[in-house]
Amino acid sequence: MRSTIFLLLLVVAVAVMVPIAAAQSDAIRSDGSAITAPDNAAGSSDRVEVPEPSAKALEYYRSGNVLWVVDAVWGLLVPAVFLFAGFSGRIQAWAERRTRRWILVVVLYFVAFSAITFVLGLPMAYYEGFVRQHAYGLSNQTLTKWANDQIRSLAVGVVIGALFLWVPYLLLRKSPRRWWLYTGLLMVPFLVFVVLVQPVWIDPLFNRFGPMKNKDLETKILALADRAGIDDGRVFEVAKSEDTNAVNAYVNGFGATKRIVLWDTAIAKLDERELLFVMGHEMGHYVLGHVWQLILFFSAVVLVTLYVIHRTAGWLIARYRDRFRFGQLADVASLPLLILLFSVYSLVVTPGALAFSRHLEHEADRFGLEITHDNHSAATAFVKLQQENLGVPRPGWLYRTFRSDHPVLGERVDFCNDYRPWERGEPLVYSGLFRDIR
Repeated sequence: MRSTIFLLLLVVAVAVMVPIAAAQSDAIRSDGSAITAPDNAAGSSDRVEVPEPSAKALEYYRSGNVLWVVDAVWGLLVPAVFLFAGFSGRIQAWAERRTRRWILVVVLYFVAFSAITFVLGLPMAYYEGFVRQHAYGLSNQTLTKWANDQIRSLAVGVVIGALFLWVPYLLLRKSPRRWWLYTGLLMVPFLVFVVLVQPVWIDPLFNRFGPMKNKDLETKILALADRAGIDDGRVFEVAKSEDTNAVNAYVNGFGATKRIVLWDTAIAKLDERELLFVMGHEMGHYVLGHVWQLILFFSAVVLVTLYVIHRTAGWLIARYRDRFRFGQLADVASLPLLILLFSVYSLVVTPGALAFSRHLEHEADRFGLEITHDNHSAATAFVKLQQENLGVPRPGWLYRTFRSDHPVLGERVDFCNDYRPWERGEPLVYSGLFRDIR
């Protein structure tokens, strides 16, 4: 599943910008060569071994852990500086001098706050998203394309914030004791709206989507979708090779916006059987209702987090009122405080949230195996992902606990090797969901 966690966790009430690009695995070997899967015939019952990570993969993994810590500290430092330097209060005062309309004050503040934080974070974003990825051979994106994507992300985030930020602040003004409850409840329709419109309004801003060029493969994918109970499926091929050599596929949207998407890099790097397993996995997310489960789960997490913020923010404002330069949580200048507290409490809930995501991903793996019965191709697909993405198959506790929203690749290969209930005459977990059981 495309990193839905990043879509959900980066919403502070309804006020924090929705991330535009999902956190995807960057992929390609440093020499740009194709990866060869273990030498076994397709459909073989031979066990696929988990390869040892390369030296470059270990270096990338370790530096990634360091950057995760740096990003976490940066995410706390920036809003703290806005608060304790009184900068946030000054931005609100600036906005109030330019308009008397409260809602326009909120919009002006958010535009200014977003622009400033964007500029402050640009050097780190440039290093992590462009310099580092090219240094490890993980990107072929041009600087112009990267810069355009950054500007588009900022623009879309500003639009979304301008449209929705006023909602929690209106609730804070009208119901200071229960704003957290109403805001948390509104998370459900808000996230449903985002999932609904993202495939047609947001994703095309960053890449070109079109019909699949390989019509034979498209026919097989649609046949698999029909077996999975997905009606009226449409398959799109997205030109991700202009950005990366990573491999990805997904099913997203609701109703009329529902679509099956394959990156052109996946079509080039995975064989047909591997692609069908990957698509079976992604279809599993849709059929098993994982998007709805994530929306409800993280809405509940946000609701609880907002309550804790409600219980603690007042004390902080009362103590540091003079330094903050605002006197109540209903002031839009409190946005950095909301972000800071949300970031702190998110560190506490992240391990549980990621564990829930890993559970859903594991069940999607099971679904993909049950609908294809192709354990070998599933395992070799994960081996290719490991090698192409400079992955470490069995990472340490920091990565597992705070960074991994998918089961680690070594465990996924092991599961693909071992899960064969149909060979033992055992019932399938999801057999009742398939229209045509083998």
